[in-house]
Amino acid sequence: MSDSRVPRSRRFLVCEPRHFAVQYAINPWMHPDTHVHVDLAQEQWRALIDAYRAHSHTVEAVEPVPGLPDMVFAANSAVVVGGRVFGSLFHAPERRPESTHYDLWFKAAGFDVHRPESVSEGEGDLVWTGRYVLAGTGFRTTREAHREAQEFFGHPVISLTLVDPYFYHLDTALFVLDDTNIVYYPEAFSPGSREVLARLYPDAVLATRDDAMAWGLNSVSDGRHVFIAPQAEALAARLSDHGYVPVPVDLSELHKAGGGIKCCTQEIR
Repeated sequence: MSDSRVPRSRRFLVCEPRHFAVQYAINPWMHPDTHVHVDLAQEQWRALIDAYRAHSHTVEAVEPVPGLPDMVFAANSAVVVGGRVFGSLFHAPERRPESTHYDLWFKAAGFDVHRPESVSEGEGDLVWTGRYVLAGTGFRTTREAHREAQEFFGHPVISLTLVDPYFYHLDTALFVLDDTNIVYYPEAFSPGSREVLARLYPDAVLATRDDAMAWGLNSVSDGRHVFIAPQAEALAARLSDHGYVPVPVDLSELHKAGGGIKCCTQEIR
């Protein structure tokens, strides 16, 4: 079955964790007294970049800025669909300066950037499926931003309510496998949102809380290969059963700030 899964080359934007630290707490994973091994974080991050390139993906990088320890989480900076960039307005004041540096990168690369008026945290909560945008709310990105994104992109935006603070962004509870299917952890969502997902994706791969707590839902798929936390062994095995090829990449040092593989990866479409 795995031979029928066709990978598609992707273009990713990333940011080296040169200044990574846990200096404040804006999600349940973060504890400001946590000791961070910056060298290890960089080594793990480079392994992710190497894995992407080994699978024929293009990787470009934003220069990290001192004093912005979460800038490594490039996914939160924007969502890009059809060459249109919907930027970010972070919920936490500590992260708001990140938006300017990412906007400058996109503008230098020839993109126009729309800076949202409402709190919106990029691909953290706005997930492009190939047909529409699945949009998380409840902890960070607002419903007003969902409406703004729909007006900007002209694609349907489907609002989903997150209810578990450990899964504060949609990309910690759900990821897209290919143009037809997703993986998600149902209990991260409100009852109504679970019904919506079940209707949209009756054949979805369902994850457990253990899978989600192991950062298995913060994964990146190219349609065949799934770049996934090695701690999420059970989920990786289920994906193999469905014909996907897990590519384990350990970002355990970055988990200390509440981020993983997808958090570090902005896709430029």
